Amino acid sequence: MTVLDLAAPAPVRGEVTEFRLLGPVFVHDGATGAGIVPSGPKQRALLATLVLHAGELLSVDRLVEELWGDRPPSNAANALQAHVARLRRLLPSPGRTWISTLPTGYLLTLGNASTDVARFTLLSGQGRAAVPDDPRYAMELLGHALSLWQGPALQDSRQGPICTAEADRLEEQRLATLEALYEASLNCGRDAEIICDLERLIADHPLRERFYDLLMVALYRGGRQAEALGVYERARRHLVTTLGIEPGPALRSRMEAILNHSPALAASRPRTLDLTAEIAQLQARIEQLVWDQEDLLRRIQEEHEGR
Repeated sequence: MTVLDLAAPAPVRGEVTEFRLLGPVFVHDGATGAGIVPSGPKQRALLATLVLHAGELLSVDRLVEELWGDRPPSNAANALQAHVARLRRLLPSPGRTWISTLPTGYLLTLGNASTDVARFTLLSGQGRAAVPDDPRYAMELLGHALSLWQGPALQDSRQGPICTAEADRLEEQRLATLEALYEASLNCGRDAEIICDLERLIADHPLRERFYDLLMVALYRGGRQAEALGVYERARRHLVTTLGIEPGPALRSRMEAILNHSPALAASRPRTLDLTAEIAQLQARIEQLVWDQEDLLRRIQEEHEGR
């Protein structure tokens, strides 16, 4: 079982419509539970672009460039208008105005709808913030964030510069979230469990130094110092051969720490809740509140008797 096997899909609130971009582009109709998939790549690219810039006016020229690049049809504005009309008919909640036509372009309004991108961003940010102090909770949040991904971001919808740039940005966020997840796993003492996962990630992303770093720590904590140093040499050879550069200072520092058996490499103990201390503090607070109440009643009584 891998770390990611423990991640359950993050829930969606009851009847909320959600636009999904982390994988194939489609709309989850919260009222019916149905998935609404635009019929072609240009329709999906148009929907994705409008959702990515929800609440923002997108000009006709910008949308035409996104859908047709430098080879727009002669009647590009009319062709775009036809795509927008088809998309309007496709979206859920008949009668609701999702896409507004303005003098210079189009605007999509989310209202109470959500996006998987927004949920991923929120869960990932919360999870990464929790890694140092509460790695178990961080693993839960980060696992939920990653479970939202159903394939490459904006899959089959990267028609132009907006969707391409956003797909690259989201992929970078996904990798950073994976790095945080495995850092949290190390902080929970799950060194042996994540070694195979990290090897696969290195194979898929051989220029990502952080994955080498995490693998070196996991191996070292498992008593495999020589293998940990071998990972550094593997990273160095690949970086020098591919990019002509040496590993960065973080990876070099990790290698030196392993060579010197630095105490900082020891597994950190996850923060645990001291129930005894918490109960004692709560009891003290209750006693203080009771005393304050009795004192207030006594003073009220004394004032009443003095009248």
